[in-house]
Amino acid sequence: MLSLWARARRLLWSWWPWALMCITAMVYDKWGWAIGTGLVGVLTYLAGPAETPPRYGLDHEFGVHDPQFLPTMAGATGEPFIAGNRIDLLNNGDEFYPAMLEDIRRAESSITIEAYIYWAGSVGMTFARALAAKASSGIPVKILLDAVGSATVGDEILKILEAGGCQLAWYNPLRWYRLGRVNHRTHRKSVIIDGCIGYTGGAGIADHWQGDAQDPAHWRDMQVRLEGPAVAPLQTGFAQNWLQTTGELLSGLDYYPASSPSGRLAAQTIMSSPENGASTVRIMYCLSIICARKSILIANPYFLPDAAAIESLVDAKRRGVDVQIMVSGIYNDNWWARHNSVRLFGPLLKAGIEILEYNHTMLHHKTMVVDGVWSTIGTTNFDNRSFALNEETNVCVYDRGLARDLEKIFQQDIARCRRVDLATWTHRGMWARIEELIAALLQEQA
Repeated sequence: MLSLWARARRLLWSWWPWALMCITAMVYDKWGWAIGTGLVGVLTYLAGPAETPPRYGLDHEFGVHDPQFLPTMAGATGEPFIAGNRIDLLNNGDEFYPAMLEDIRRAESSITIEAYIYWAGSVGMTFARALAAKASSGIPVKILLDAVGSATVGDEILKILEAGGCQLAWYNPLRWYRLGRVNHRTHRKSVIIDGCIGYTGGAGIADHWQGDAQDPAHWRDMQVRLEGPAVAPLQTGFAQNWLQTTGELLSGLDYYPASSPSGRLAAQTIMSSPENGASTVRIMYCLSIICARKSILIANPYFLPDAAAIESLVDAKRRGVDVQIMVSGIYNDNWWARHNSVRLFGPLLKAGIEILEYNHTMLHHKTMVVDGVWSTIGTTNFDNRSFALNEETNVCVYDRGLARDLEKIFQQDIARCRRVDLATWTHRGMWARIEELIAALLQEQA
């Protein structure tokens, strides 16, 4: 059941109360109030998520190890498991940027990029020159950037890309005639080489992802390099958004090669979109949590679970599951998300769930490991914006070896974390509570 505060917040973000106030103000010739409430009504209508989160069926009838789990996961998300893939986990910019640039330099047929963040700076320039060089050699290079997230890419990078022959388009630019989609962003970070090598994860193309997370100026993040048939959904996701943005249909073996097996892993590549009316990545997280029997390890910078997710995590703890949640701590680039997250710690801490704040630098990767065998890594934050408003990507794998690697990384990161204590959280100051209350007004938008 939704709390009274949650109901009040949802009412505040519903368009129809503001529309009623607008009409009432017009009836009484209060035109200032009419214009103000009318504008708020339009804003809440445009900002409202189209996605409907699950409310029922969140029972733990079978576990991750049960034969029903994988067919249910594939059926509920609409994404099959594709065999024959190689998957490499790459920690921080010192590992993933050189690998991405090397694959770009080796590209033979096509390069496609979908990115929420591509910013001006040395990293952006390095990628621009590498992409322009490939385009100049005759390789088609298509780049789709989010019009909000990549607004600061800078003229210098754009000129290099244009001079080299790269094709660049902006996803959902801010136009008055597109106001109905202004809150719908692509949060994906996909780099696809020759249709058979793909990268995705938490990192965009910007200077703060350089290095090895050695200080607050260099973020802690992770990318996954995927090679094999499971790259095809990444390309499909790019192609659909490219078609929607530019009107161009991508076709041919340059983009969709007959991919041969490159490894031993079966992978599920989830391309989540609010356009479908139901977030496939939220469904994946829900099923993973309710089917856990031994352990849940979540690392996510912006952790804002809704009421159903909180209850599912608490229920998992009650049935004996070891639940550990790692979030970004004092170094957090999102004030709203940080304070909303802290506000929601209470029920989890009271249930005995361990919450770890990574305080060395900004933690930005998004991973989950369940029962030492089921893993996911991708672009999705554990919040309503990623679930209900953004285009997102996650790669899921049922494999003990990969799960073991992610668990090891999680344990290593704990050394730079502070465990949140229930008593300390309970006695946090009045000013902190006021900030959380203000932040809570935008919980669905954070």
